[in-house]
Amino acid sequence: MTESIYAIGTVGTPWGEAEKALWLSQQSIKRSYLEHVASQLDAIPAGFQLVCYGQLDYRSFGASEYPLYAVKSKVWDPAKPSVLVTGGVHGYETSGVQGALAFLQQQASEYSQAFNLLVLPCLSPWGYETINRWNPKALDPNRSFISNSPVAESALAMAYVHSVSKHWLAHIDLHETTDSDNSEFRPAKAARDGTVNTNWNIPDGFYLVADTKQPAPDFQQAINEAVAKVTHIAEPDEQGCLIGEPVVQPGVILYDTKAAGLCAGMTNAAFVTTTEVYPDSPRSTPENCAQAQQAAIAGALDFLLKQP
Repeated sequence: MTESIYAIGTVGTPWGEAEKALWLSQQSIKRSYLEHVASQLDAIPAGFQLVCYGQLDYRSFGASEYPLYAVKSKVWDPAKPSVLVTGGVHGYETSGVQGALAFLQQQASEYSQAFNLLVLPCLSPWGYETINRWNPKALDPNRSFISNSPVAESALAMAYVHSVSKHWLAHIDLHETTDSDNSEFRPAKAARDGTVNTNWNIPDGFYLVADTKQPAPDFQQAINEAVAKVTHIAEPDEQGCLIGEPVVQPGVILYDTKAAGLCAGMTNAAFVTTTEVYPDSPRSTPENCAQAQQAAIAGALDFLLKQP
């Protein structure tokens, strides 16, 4: 592991408004949310409806207005268990977005008789367009699923999800761990916060982050078994860890999702997981990573179908 010093700011001093403005000035639009994500939602299957649950107005940051979309079961049946799928909480993590869209287009109908389904495929469209972990205010949506959240991406998603249902059986949150975590995002976070960054080892492969308070090991195992048919599961490092956390079962680590303000902690679902796939692996492709995310959703739902 190596320490990395970021180009903006003074070591040991948290960023002020000047440093945040300098960081923002270095961001640029690299791809289109409307083209890659929103336009794909024209093809949702019968039995589902497209909902615009909010709008992000980032024109004052030199960007655009972004409509936020969800796809939900058209008939929400209180007698059915409800399952939430989220992607693009970190906009740069492409396979989560594309995996959620592929699931909607190819598989959601298969599960619609058994479950109420709600899919938010891209919570952070500005992050998607600029290939960024943060929003334009240099805030991380995936540490901001908290009461009175200062992050619009998180607050709008929470408000909508809670308005749809207070009772969720499961939540699958789709993420990636990338080489840019070490080259850009972790050093930037340390600089922003006035701390010193120590890079972690990037796991080569797919793994899951379960909730410390309710780890549901059989659920995690079933997802990894489904994904293993598509791509490889990450092996622990020499210390028996993935991203610095002890491996508690093959391909699974634990976080306290609510305490950390993670998206996966926004409900009280009994079955919760955060997927992580490594798109920079020489053994993977973008298509393969999206397929892994899709397999994770299907594996989770197949497991739930077998529960009493």
